[in-house]
Amino acid sequence: MSLLARAIALHRDGRPADAEAVYRQILETSPDDFAALHLLGVALHQQGRNEAAATSIARALDLNANDAAAHSNLSLALRDLGRYGEALASIDRAIAIAPDLAQSWNNRGNVLRAMRRELNALESYERAIACKPDHGVAHRNRADVLLDLNRPREALDAVDRALRANAADAQSWNLRGVALGDLGDHAGALASFDRALQLAPHLAEPRFNRGSALIDLRRYADAATAFGALARDAPAHPFVRGQALHAKMLACDWEGLDQLAAAVIADVRDGQPSAEPFGLQAIATSADDLKRCAKIFREVRFPAAPAVWKGERYAHDRIRIGYVSGEFRQQATAILTAQLYERHDRARFSLHAFDNGTADGSPLRQRIERAFDEIVPIAALSDDAAAQAVRAREIDILVDLNGYFGRFRQGLFARRPAPVQVNYLGFPGTLGSDCYDYLIADPQVIPRADDRHYVERVVRLPDSYQPNDATRAIASRSLARSDAGLPDDAFVFCCFNNNYKITPDVFGSWMRLLREVEGSVLWLLEDNADAARNLRRECARHGVPAGRLVFAPRVAPDAHLARHRLADLFVDTLPSTAHTTASDALWAGLPLVTVYGTTFSGRVAASLLHAAGLPELVTRDLDHYVSVASGLARDRARLLALRERLETNRRCCPLFDSDRYRRHLESAFATMHQRQHAGLPPDSFDVAPVAPVRH
Repeated sequence: MSLLARAIALHRDGRPADAEAVYRQILETSPDDFAALHLLGVALHQQGRNEAAATSIARALDLNANDAAAHSNLSLALRDLGRYGEALASIDRAIAIAPDLAQSWNNRGNVLRAMRRELNALESYERAIACKPDHGVAHRNRADVLLDLNRPREALDAVDRALRANAADAQSWNLRGVALGDLGDHAGALASFDRALQLAPHLAEPRFNRGSALIDLRRYADAATAFGALARDAPAHPFVRGQALHAKMLACDWEGLDQLAAAVIADVRDGQPSAEPFGLQAIATSADDLKRCAKIFREVRFPAAPAVWKGERYAHDRIRIGYVSGEFRQQATAILTAQLYERHDRARFSLHAFDNGTADGSPLRQRIERAFDEIVPIAALSDDAAAQAVRAREIDILVDLNGYFGRFRQGLFARRPAPVQVNYLGFPGTLGSDCYDYLIADPQVIPRADDRHYVERVVRLPDSYQPNDATRAIASRSLARSDAGLPDDAFVFCCFNNNYKITPDVFGSWMRLLREVEGSVLWLLEDNADAARNLRRECARHGVPAGRLVFAPRVAPDAHLARHRLADLFVDTLPSTAHTTASDALWAGLPLVTVYGTTFSGRVAASLLHAAGLPELVTRDLDHYVSVASGLARDRARLLALRERLETNRRCCPLFDSDRYRRHLESAFATMHQRQHAGLPPDSFDVAPVAPVRH
């Protein structure tokens, strides 16, 4: 066997380092051997040594400039070096020499995708498939681009074609799972990820995606196990430690939680992509840590893109406001904002909804549809196409209602399709991106000294940053405690926050309350069976009978508001406090005790209590919190007086004065618009309180 044949055999066996040694042996005696130089470059590229690979293949092409495969392979090394223009020129030379080579067209698609020219990449993959209809890799790559373009149904068809060409391709099974997940078939997605891992157990991506599918299926304990195993095997995999932490929090599984949380925070401080910003809020006590986390997440997942808006100054009779959300439906953000949309001053503002979700047909959705000038569906559009849809409407102020929560759309905002872009309501914190000009806040959630922890310029509304709908219905059906499984004569502490916000320290404080207030019970939301089981077990560790925990199932919004009236006192979580759940309690007439935290997320309930006229229920720390809550439980007359004051305040306090809030937010939008039209850069400012309306 010749040396070249031996090297090629090693190469085909997946041993590029061994093949490299033989290629170099050939070149010692024949330095101008075209095949050895070319294939040495391929072996070097496969080992990630791209500069040396490009040099070797370029030397081969000096000897034979008409070899299409060499030009094609050179393009891959140049692509991986970030030299995209040269890579594209190289692959185009390969195609000019041999226009019917499917692999060259596939490689061209890979280069174009690296250049973020997804539509052009799609065309190249389709040319590859035209040259070779059973080119499984081209079908798979086409599916991957279709997923990037938010076209999951087409992606599923493409990946199924890839699997018909090669049913043993683990990466195709992984993409199939992603497509099914995007289409809402989480069980099907899980099955596809499992198949990928049967074929290639070492692949990290399907392992990570499998954990995400388990979260979508609300199998939080299984998700924590899956992410935990991947974190041990591949600790550098982006965001895996944070996902393991979040899954444990969702299941209220606190075994090893302190160590994992400390490791995640250490990673964030070291600049590592360890946690997604939303999950970190449940344990973070530092606004600076949250800022670092958001910046890392944005840099990894949503790199900078060319701006769509080119600096034009629009001249409109009305300021055009674009609200972007994936939750224009029966969901917390829409519940808070529905009346705001209805009350906007239509003589001054036109309203455009950019809908990244789906219509659920609910009465709330119907209200939203009536409130807007138009609703533009963008869920099926690529980021580029969605940005062009915003730009075509000459939106003056584009408002992000998701941030890093729910069906968010950071790629749209990264393309800056509007002159002013605002982070508002859906995500309580900085998004870590300079494509946002402003963040809507208030003096409680972001004290002035904390501005340095936010990339956006902070706009403070006078009362609370959170809007409310003062028309929300509370079910009129009279409920008895027995209907909710509550004892008739007990003092009922309650907390309807999502289970992931419950921390060991807060739970320990709740157990102190149950021990101090004889016969009391704690009423919690039953978000999932894993959490309920774990919390009952934690009761025993604190010496409290598990029967003193009562769990409430999810019910319709009006019934949920009504059942608050069965409780005596809402006790909040920390470091992330109640948000919409705090407004629910206060609107239903239930007083709430919170701690003034150290982050935006940890101060929302304090903001709402100030706006509701009950600032004395904001405490300094957990000891003060327990003291205030237990004091109210023992002093029923004082608690009754608080409830009566809250009932009176509901009708006139700033928190539920939708029109006052609307006027403050519109003042903020007008100031942003004026600054932009005057050529002034964004800057922080406070909105002056409006004068009361005289009737």
